[in-house]
Amino acid sequence: MSPVKDWAGLEACKNYADAVYFGLSQLSLRARANTLKLKDLSRFVAKCHKYGLKAYLTANSVIYVEDIEKAEKLVKTAKNAQIDAIIVWDPAIIEIARKQGVNFIISTQANVSNWKSALFYKNLGAKRIVLAREMNLKQIKELRKKANVEIETFVHGAMCMAISGRCLLSAYLYGKSSNRGFCAQPCRREWFFMDEEGNKVSNYGKYFMSAKDLCMIEYIPEMIEAGIDAFKIEGRLRDPKYVETTARCYREATDAYFAGTFTKEKALKWKKELAQVYNRGFSTGFYLSKPGREGINYEKADNNSKVKKQLVGNIIHYYPKAKAGSLILSHHGLNIGDKIIVEGAHTFSEQTIETIEINNKPVKKGKKGEEAAIKFKDKVREHDKVFLVVNK
Repeated sequence: MSPVKDWAGLEACKNYADAVYFGLSQLSLRARANTLKLKDLSRFVAKCHKYGLKAYLTANSVIYVEDIEKAEKLVKTAKNAQIDAIIVWDPAIIEIARKQGVNFIISTQANVSNWKSALFYKNLGAKRIVLAREMNLKQIKELRKKANVEIETFVHGAMCMAISGRCLLSAYLYGKSSNRGFCAQPCRREWFFMDEEGNKVSNYGKYFMSAKDLCMIEYIPEMIEAGIDAFKIEGRLRDPKYVETTARCYREATDAYFAGTFTKEKALKWKKELAQVYNRGFSTGFYLSKPGREGINYEKADNNSKVKKQLVGNIIHYYPKAKAGSLILSHHGLNIGDKIIVEGAHTFSEQTIETIEINNKPVKKGKKGEEAAIKFKDKVREHDKVFLVVNK
């Protein structure tokens, strides 16, 4: 299951994922990331289904009194859009979903950590349960066997320093609640110790609360054999390239297991690819043991990847029959052989530059400031951004 925040994210994972999960601009724990609105829901779900993907809508924020009417409208709209299920945990929205006959999945925010809790939600009618991230594989296996309910766990992506993400730091410091989808991520900042007189004690530039990202690509066989039904990739704040790479690698790894061709060598190759998109270093979380110092990235709180995207310019014309377009090289030049990514509201495409024309003449490179014509392997659109893929 891949995370998407917009149409471009859907395009990025459509060939690899079995399902996508996404939120709208309300009642979602990634509210600040979601560009999709309630009016977009029917079209978006229809596009998911056209691609053969299941569509899951997250509605997993805390529900206050003033949110009840919004929640009822949201669930009704989701039902009319033929959503496959909504991801929830607040009892109010569970009850709304039950009354309206909408399938629901229990969010990891419910912190389900044992089989009795799983049975409780199963008896309420839950289609599936996303387990607490603090469980190990042995506990998961026992829960799956005793509760006999579909379970889903996170397989890759950001880890929160708080239990199942229920953190109060952001709300306390900035008035932006993580439980309402507006976490300001204070744990990713540099913290200092101070004495009673206000003197700072050096922390030597270290980050004490910035958890590494989860990466279980090397342990796909163990996770499948523990009885996990669905692997969930975290990352609704991340770009389409991240979505594409994670979906593809975990698809290939899962297929390899069932084909009997999974090897540690292949897993290390996939892990190397995963390290080329946004990450904060990798950890196995709680699956194999309780994480200690090795679960924190002390050196930096942002992207560890050695690969970055550098803006080249914007597409100003596209000619579908010729599969060619022109762009202004406003920020950077281009050479034949360069790898590029094209992104837009509805676009995600990767390719290598094979031809460049300047003033209708073939050239080997286009300089910054020029207008260049190139062939595109996929459909692109005017105003899409073109990025050069470079090593840091």
